[in-house]
Amino acid sequence: MQLLVMTVIGTDRPGLVEMLADLVASHGGNWLESRLSHLGGQFAGMLRVQIPEERVAALSGELKNLSARGLTVVIQSDVAAAEEKSRSTAILELVGSDRPGIVQQISSALAGKGINVEELDTELVSAPMSGEMLFKAHARLHIPASCSLSELRSELEKIAQDLFVDVSLQPVNVS
Repeated sequence: MQLLVMTVIGTDRPGLVEMLADLVASHGGNWLESRLSHLGGQFAGMLRVQIPEERVAALSGELKNLSARGLTVVIQSDVAAAEEKSRSTAILELVGSDRPGIVQQISSALAGKGINVEELDTELVSAPMSGEMLFKAHARLHIPASCSLSELRSELEKIAQDLFVDVSLQPVNVS
């Protein structure tokens, strides 16, 4: 069996997930996990599937043919390196007045410490009283052993003051 990671993007419409699931199943595959979303009228998804080795080429061909139906599909073998045993995981929450550069400054600080952003969800919401647009972010971070949570929290708090946003950083207990 081979593990594949696929990204799919195209104009959203009913039946896209069913079409992908049917293709995976018709090649003896198992849909393991996915992140699927509708954003700006587009369907965007990432999925990880397990396929018998002898069916990978046929499935890949059929997925690439979906371009005729308005879908762009990119397929990669799942060759993720094993996670460092010494890494820790934390959740970063951020909220503040929207302005350009928030994601850039936060992500730059994280990258500078060798931190991997495993998941990032952002949105704009209207503040309850003022109606001002607030930027909200939720991120799952993998932190290397070389970086302490308190050190990271201090650096993020300095950036938060410059950006006029509130941040919280909480460790995740992984069993």
